[in-house]
Amino acid sequence: MTAAVREIWRHPIKAHGRERLAQVDLTAGAALPWDRAWAVAHEAARFDEAAPAWAHCRNFTRAAGSPSLMAIEAQVDEAAGRISLTHPARPDITIDPTDAEDAKRFIAWAGPITNPGRPQPARLVRAPDQAMTDTDFASVSLINLASHAAVEAELGQVLSPLRWRGNLLIDGLAPWAEMDWPGKTLRLGEVELEVVEPIVRCMATTANPETGERDADTLGALKSGWGHQICGVYARVTRGGRLSEGSTIEVLD
Repeated sequence: MTAAVREIWRHPIKAHGRERLAQVDLTAGAALPWDRAWAVAHEAARFDEAAPAWAHCRNFTRAAGSPSLMAIEAQVDEAAGRISLTHPARPDITIDPTDAEDAKRFIAWAGPITNPGRPQPARLVRAPDQAMTDTDFASVSLINLASHAAVEAELGQVLSPLRWRGNLLIDGLAPWAEMDWPGKTLRLGEVELEVVEPIVRCMATTANPETGERDADTLGALKSGWGHQICGVYARVTRGGRLSEGSTIEVLD
C-alpha cells in the first residue's frame, strides 16, 4: 500500500476544538492556516499581551488537565474571521476571536468544561507571527495510523485517532515507521516537510474526543508495549503548496 494522507485536521483555538479539512494550502515555515492560531491563557499564565510571542503550553488551558475540552469541535469561517464551536455539554457558540466582547463570551463558555481544580481560563490570546503549537517552531504533526492501531491492540480497545490531536493522519505504513523519520524530508504532493522530532504524549490522549471523559490508558499502553510515551512526529514545512486528503507520501533521504 502506498503511504498517503488520510485526513487533515486543524485546531483553531489550542486544545479547544478540531476541524477537518479536505485540502489546505501550506506555507514554508508556518503551521496550517488557523491551526493553534489562538490559545486560552489561564489565570496563572505568564503571557505578555503587550509583546505577544510564542509561549510554553504550561501557560494555557489544556486537555491534559481538563479532559472535557477534548469533546469540542470547531468550524472556521475564514472570510468572516469567525469560529463556531460545539460541545455536548454546552450550547453552540460563534465568535470573532479578535472582538473583545466575543472573547469574553468564549471564556465564559469554556469555564464550565474546564477542570475546577486547575487554573481557570482568563484570556483568549495569540502571537501574530507564530502559531501556539506545543513546539517553539511552527510545526505540523503527523500520526501514523498503523502505530495508532498498534496502541489499540495493546489496550484491546477501539480508540479514535483524534485523541492524538494530529494535523495529518497517514496510512499505508508499517507501525512505528515514523520513528526513523527525524532528520528526513517527506514529500506530500506539492509539499515538503522536514521531520524534526517525535511527539511525547501527555494525559490529553487518555480522554475520549466524543465524550471528553478519560477512558483509556494510552500512556500506560505506550510504556508497556514499547517503553516510551511517543506517538507521532513534529515536522516543519520547507516547501509550501496545496495538500489534499489522499496525497501520497514519499520519504526522501
